[in-house]
Amino acid sequence: MRKIITFDQGKENSEHKQLSEHTAMRVYFCHPHSPWEKGMCENTNYLIRDMLYPVDDFRELAQRDVTRIARLFNERLRKTLDFRTPYEVFSELR
Repeated sequence: MRKIITFDQGKENSEHKQLSEHTAMRVYFCHPHSPWEKGMCENTNYLIRDMLYPVDDFRELAQRDVTRIARLFNERLRKTLDFRTPYEVFSELR
């Protein structure tokens, strides 16, 4: 498992101290206007937006759409996981 989580500078991350305490993970904040500092997140956002085009308001999504996207990402092979899926890796942790 990872020991660090990376956030944007947004106010939605204002409770980062509590998250850090509950998960025993260090929190790192990206520099403003530096999306390359959180590459995996930016890549994932791109892939999701590409799948959902032309939808640009996520509030329009039904739960079945969100569930389908989550399943697709959990079953996607990742180079960073030695070409295993996130589902496989998390299953091994149990």
